[in-house]
Amino acid sequence: MKKVLIVVADYYEEISSSLLESAKNSLKKFSIKIIKVPGVFEIPVTISKNIKKYDGFIAIGCVIKGETPHFDFISIATTQGIMNLSINSKKPIGNGIITCLNMTQAKARGKKGKEAAQAIKSVLSQ
Repeated sequence: MKKVLIVVADYYEEISSSLLESAKNSLKKFSIKIIKVPGVFEIPVTISKNIKKYDGFIAIGCVIKGETPHFDFISIATTQGIMNLSINSKKPIGNGIITCLNMTQAKARGKKGKEAAQAIKSVLSQ
């Protein structure tokens, strides 16, 4: 049985819990562990610390644009960190981190966790 680690940034807990449920429902034939972190910026380092223990990973969280460029810095750094980890480890990391302009958009994208899970399932089956 393949082992998958889901790292969940729970800064926006209502959003991340919806993303998490949609991911978990797609991984019924996998062994799953969940680690919660405070924000999306902590996801890459958490995956890195566990890279040898799991076959695949799912990053889940939400970044909502505010009035400063913080949104851009966090989104770009986190995405680049996840991509670098995936390429260097040759292990799939499904990106279920949503970036939105407001809470309404975030609530409408709750199924992105499922899409991230489907992506890693596809790569693990190669």
